[in-house]
Amino acid sequence: MTGRRAPALLALEDGTTLRGTSFGAEGETFGEAVFNTGMAGYQEVLTDPSYAGQIVTMTSPHQGNYGLNALDPESDRVQVAGFAVREASRRASSWRSERTLHEELAAASVVGIEGIDTRRLTLRLRELGAMRAGVSTVDLDPEGLVARVRESSGMEGADLASTVSVAEPYEASSLAGPAATDAGPVLRVAAVDLGMKRNILRRLAASGIEATVFPATTPASTIAARGFDGVFLSNGPGDPAATAYGIATARELLGTIPLFGICLGHQLLAHALGGRTYKMKFGHRGVNQPVKHLRTGVVEITSHNHGFAVDPDSWSREGDRVQTAAGPADLTHWNLNDGTLEGLRCLDVPAFSVQYHPEAAPGPHDSRYLFAEFRALMEGAA
Repeated sequence: MTGRRAPALLALEDGTTLRGTSFGAEGETFGEAVFNTGMAGYQEVLTDPSYAGQIVTMTSPHQGNYGLNALDPESDRVQVAGFAVREASRRASSWRSERTLHEELAAASVVGIEGIDTRRLTLRLRELGAMRAGVSTVDLDPEGLVARVRESSGMEGADLASTVSVAEPYEASSLAGPAATDAGPVLRVAAVDLGMKRNILRRLAASGIEATVFPATTPASTIAARGFDGVFLSNGPGDPAATAYGIATARELLGTIPLFGICLGHQLLAHALGGRTYKMKFGHRGVNQPVKHLRTGVVEITSHNHGFAVDPDSWSREGDRVQTAAGPADLTHWNLNDGTLEGLRCLDVPAFSVQYHPEAAPGPHDSRYLFAEFRALMEGAA
């Protein structure tokens, strides 16, 4: 990044403003301000469709050190609404690097701001919760930008999955390669793309699962007619309660075919089971959330990116077992930081889900076993 950088202003709906300088594209953007605590993985964050509509603040102070490349993105474009960092690296120091963070954001027309006190911003979001925000190199008047932020849309009630999904079905092998055969016969699944990360397709393929990816709004009847061994419900952005088409698809497929949901897919499965979700104060976004798996007693270090969660008291409950619209289910995984429900498994129908990301790239990898469990669920239902 060379030359004089334009001044930039970040404003929150509570009236907080932070002055910095721009990198990436100039202009302005609006979205929900959130923070991510990962010390690595900024390329995966930028390209994760679950971040659509959000201005992401990275708590680790130096970003862009190792550049970006064509192999690590989680989708085909930068998905964040904006990017806020303490300092953006001027050069990339990695043999894998093909472009700098500044070049990536500029090419994607995404506004970035650096030189702000990201610690102050993060503490503000922790105290008051995720909130509407704006970043501008055009409007540097604090009062004016705050007023416009307050006029922008929030995340509650937002259906965003259909805006980041694919337009047409495609075979996952075109991105992830052929499914492995060392686990046994290759199984076929329908992967509903609600904002799916590419590494999910790689982990499915590594588990001997061949996926056909479908748009978010694909009806259950279309999937059921193709004779798949299972259905995968992906991660994605927005308010799960507003993703009515995803809930309907999960509800219609429950009990007819094995289901596995991750993140938004977990939330949609919960809705299909008669449960409900709620907006968290500031959500979970990072790579070090401790989650306890009740069956094994193992505490898994997990990657998260979500601002909504499933309410475990949605159903009639006795301890870690609930009665859902599809029969009893076990609440299988719990967050040890704040007690958030992180996973469930139906007992009368073949379906389970987790809130976090077992496919996490660059890591951690504690939860990759869940893809093998999905395979086992399909084999048991055959």
